[in-house]
Amino acid sequence: MAVRGLGCPVRFTLTAGQKGDAPQAAALLEGAPAEFIIADTAYDADHIRETAASKGAQAVIPNNPSRSLKHPLDKHLYAQRHLVECCFSKLKQFRRIATRYEKTARNYLAIVTIAATVLWLR
Repeated sequence: MAVRGLGCPVRFTLTAGQKGDAPQAAALLEGAPAEFIIADTAYDADHIRETAASKGAQAVIPNNPSRSLKHPLDKHLYAQRHLVECCFSKLKQFRRIATRYEKTARNYLAIVTIAATVLWLR
């Protein structure tokens, strides 16, 4: 999920539960303007950092402990990552999303889209 400065969802993709997060990042970042790309350690991959650099954005991603080349981290900017977590929390206030009533991915994605629209209208 990609969010704007105030924590409103901008883009999201629905994936299978066993899929990793980092491979979906390129699709979320494509065509979206950004000054900073703030993500957690799971997104510490060279291709994500390269995508951020090609956009002229600063990647604010903590280093994976196994990374040999360490990148600097602005801890004050990284503290703003809570906005993504708050967005997930707001979406889970919608019962159909939190309990996953929808049986198909298409219907679940539709409900998430409606809930995201409601968050923008608040």
